[in-house]
Amino acid sequence: MTQQKRPPGLAYKDAGVDYSKIDPLKIDAQQAARETGGNLARLGYKEISSSRGESAYVVDIGDFLLASITECLGTKVLIADAMRRVTGKTYFDNLAQDTLAMAINDIITVGATPVSVQAYWAAGSSNWFDDKERARDLVQGWKAACDHCGVSWGGGETPSLGGVVESGTIDLAASCLGVVKPRERLTLQDKMKPGDAIVLLASSGIHANGVSLARKLALEVADGYEAVLSDGRLYGDALLDATTLYSPVTEALFAAGVMPHYIANITGHGWRKVMRHGDELTYRFHTVPPVPPVLAFIQENANMSDSDAYGTFNMGAGFALFVAAEDAEKTVEVSKKLGIDAWNAGVIEAGAKSVIIEPLGITFTADDMHLRA
Repeated sequence: MTQQKRPPGLAYKDAGVDYSKIDPLKIDAQQAARETGGNLARLGYKEISSSRGESAYVVDIGDFLLASITECLGTKVLIADAMRRVTGKTYFDNLAQDTLAMAINDIITVGATPVSVQAYWAAGSSNWFDDKERARDLVQGWKAACDHCGVSWGGGETPSLGGVVESGTIDLAASCLGVVKPRERLTLQDKMKPGDAIVLLASSGIHANGVSLARKLALEVADGYEAVLSDGRLYGDALLDATTLYSPVTEALFAAGVMPHYIANITGHGWRKVMRHGDELTYRFHTVPPVPPVLAFIQENANMSDSDAYGTFNMGAGFALFVAAEDAEKTVEVSKKLGIDAWNAGVIEAGAKSVIIEPLGITFTADDMHLRA
């Protein structure tokens, strides 16, 4: 297969994902949603207003705080369908973990312990469920991820949405409930301060963000999903590595007496997501993790600058914990004991909201991300 000509500098918007168009709707939705918070008063509850714009919503129900989140997987199922024709594997056990990770990794950013999940599997046709191997892998992978995180799978919905979901494929999503107990575990805007350390936890690869760009690139490089990476793996196979589940780390940290001041799940927007916190603070990195071969391949073959790559993908860092400087090494140790590599990678400073990645000469400013109303 010959290399096809393509324009330099392939960007996420070239794959149909333009956050400059999506984020304004998110902000409008936040403004409307905020006006509904008062409805909780009839129950004697109240919202934690600082959770607005965060990765999970938190409600004070008296004895403890209740957190909730809904997330979807996106287009990664299309890579699994393509790679099954190559390897014979369904990959839907990994996709199940990906879907749950989207919800669980978000809910733990507010200090919650995930308690239960619900599944939403919307197929383009009831015929999708005729493939017993694929359906079995989805169920078993979902249960395995629940067991890994110690959560209960409550139930879900399996609609057939012909005309809405493309025939032959499926849309996977999950919701999650969690509790913040004791209340002091809440990790929102009032704790982080200059001098805090930034500990990064390793990703397993692309996770489930930036996949639309990865799919577009497969159409433009020689051999597509069967292109061979620097580690000898196939591009498509590596893209389907399951997203890392980080709740065992946060639970182990709380058990060890480490109370993170803030937590960020590095998903869409890449390292720009580090500055999700509402305050004006500077996030200065002196260390960057090794870049997984699959992400290095995408950056090189899409002709992406370091700034574009780190503003789109996790580039090896799937999760960020902001802790007191004296807790940084303990945080690293706890994560490594659970099999997830970690780095004491940076520091919080007073200053304009920005992310400064010193080893790469990259700076993102507040103008590069708009997630809050």
